[in-house]
Amino acid sequence: MSSLPISSSQPTPLDVLGQVFGYSDFRGPQRAIVEHVVQGGDALVLMPTGGGKSLCYQIPAIVRQNAGHGVTVVISPLIALMHDQVGALLEAGVSAAFLNSTQTYEESSALEKQLLRNELTLLYAAPERINTPRMKGLLASLHARGLLSLFAIDEAHCVSQWGHDFRPEYRSLSLLHETFPDVPRMALTATADHLTRQDMVERLKLEEARAFVSSFDRPNIRYTIVEKLEPTRQLLRFIQTEHDAEAGIVYCQSRKRVEEIAGMLEDAGIKAMAYHAGLDAKLRQQRQDRFLREDGMVMVATIAFGMGIDKPDVRFVAHLDMPKNIEGYYQETGRAGRDGLPADAWMVYGLQDVVNQRRMIDTSEVASEEFKAVMRGKLDALLTLAEGTRCRRVSLLGYFGEDSQPCGNCDNCLNPPAVWDATEAARKMLSCIYRVHQTSGISFGAGHIMDILRGKPTEKVVQYGHDQLSTFGIGADLPEAQWRGVLRQLIASNLVRVNAEAFNTLQLMPDARQVLKGEVNVLLRQQAVSAKAERPRRGSKASAKKTSAKGMAEATLNAGALERLARLKAWRAEVAREHNLPAFVIFHDATLRAIAERAPHSLRDLEGISGMGVKKLQAYGAEVLRVCAQEG
Repeated sequence: MSSLPISSSQPTPLDVLGQVFGYSDFRGPQRAIVEHVVQGGDALVLMPTGGGKSLCYQIPAIVRQNAGHGVTVVISPLIALMHDQVGALLEAGVSAAFLNSTQTYEESSALEKQLLRNELTLLYAAPERINTPRMKGLLASLHARGLLSLFAIDEAHCVSQWGHDFRPEYRSLSLLHETFPDVPRMALTATADHLTRQDMVERLKLEEARAFVSSFDRPNIRYTIVEKLEPTRQLLRFIQTEHDAEAGIVYCQSRKRVEEIAGMLEDAGIKAMAYHAGLDAKLRQQRQDRFLREDGMVMVATIAFGMGIDKPDVRFVAHLDMPKNIEGYYQETGRAGRDGLPADAWMVYGLQDVVNQRRMIDTSEVASEEFKAVMRGKLDALLTLAEGTRCRRVSLLGYFGEDSQPCGNCDNCLNPPAVWDATEAARKMLSCIYRVHQTSGISFGAGHIMDILRGKPTEKVVQYGHDQLSTFGIGADLPEAQWRGVLRQLIASNLVRVNAEAFNTLQLMPDARQVLKGEVNVLLRQQAVSAKAERPRRGSKASAKKTSAKGMAEATLNAGALERLARLKAWRAEVAREHNLPAFVIFHDATLRAIAERAPHSLRDLEGISGMGVKKLQAYGAEVLRVCAQEG
């Protein structure tokens, strides 16, 4: 049985929380989850990124191992995540290891022997590894010895075809229930709508599991969604004015765009790197490690980057292209502000984003019609979020079935968008689409429709005789940019559909009839007219954002404490390099700030500081005191 830095031979969950991890009390539903799993219950856990999901299985693993139940097997999809989580557990004094493809045969064999001797508390493995004959044999041997305590399936949304990050290898995890029905299982994820949750329960055979669904709210994140006008300049202005020298992630849809944006940011003097699946695996790993370990680094990436990124001080996540659905958007934006300090989720989008995403859905040769229909609905929900005028947080949480009140912190709350009566403009647009199809027998795309509305006799317009239509030129009073905004919002309102299978042509939806007949009015948000105009106005509610999150967190420290904090961070960086771990694994910034403020003179002074467990006190206490005692 492993040796743990706790005083009791049979610790309670609260003992483990305090003595191993250095926290005085559980957050939210953590206590209920931990106690349920410690007693051997199955659980389905939905908790937002940064909400403390890992503790929900790590504490039961420690308590159950000390009670003689053996090892907890954690199924995790990423090698890098396994490395950092195991490193953090070892730093806290917990015996943990991982089995993955980076290890030699000899290393794997040695770990297997440790497992059979009951010397490990947690073992991390990828879903592919779980399904191999050798791993099945190892699990069977542990089970026969009574040394298989718990299965924890992290990022469990990957099992669902309706989720935003489906991975077929997760489907094989149903074998855990089939082969080891008496071993408790828990599935954990930060993002899943109702359909995805149902699929998770069915695929993982968790029908009898107790569900713990936390609030999806991340109140420290400010959501801002703006019209895509000059995206490169908009992004650069956003970073330079809001997050200079701070860590962030920028998501782009294509590898080419990732490289272009990373180069642009570097040319502007911003520390930036590109990350996408087209890069060599070793280079990707190097860049991910650098992002985790260096301050103020911006990662420009496709969605290939991000799952399991535990870096707490990511101050912003920016999207230069619209994601596929709200689940993906929520998961990606949730990588900002894990430390609870203010952070930004910022996105630009345009009509072409909608067209591109719809085309990818409609032209798929492998997806079933049922799957396409669900994905279209998810895309429509994201478009509705983007075009909506109500609180972003209310809309976002409502998608996950959670009621909330206006947050006062998103762009729509801080600067309510101007709304105009677009009934007449909508009728002109819908009428033009209808008459073009009626006259020609075929449908046309957005550019052609707007040329007709604005009275532009292009070669194509004249060729089809559309310059003779009654709708030719009836929209000359509005600029093209405004017509594009009208069209986007008509699509978001399910009045117009982009048919990607027919060259992105526009088609009327059934509800358009009511608008054409004048039975309903159409109110739309006023669009920005330039890239400069889209920046939110800073009222009193937003004024605090002008100060960086780092500055806000350290504003209460006096001069002496700030000097101690600087020395502690420099010392932490050295230790992290020696251990080949991100600095936050050694100590979080919040722990260092608390130490600097307390100005400790003895080990007893360090006790009770959040994040200072027994093992870390033993390992680093004397050095922390030495650093704090140094003269500036």
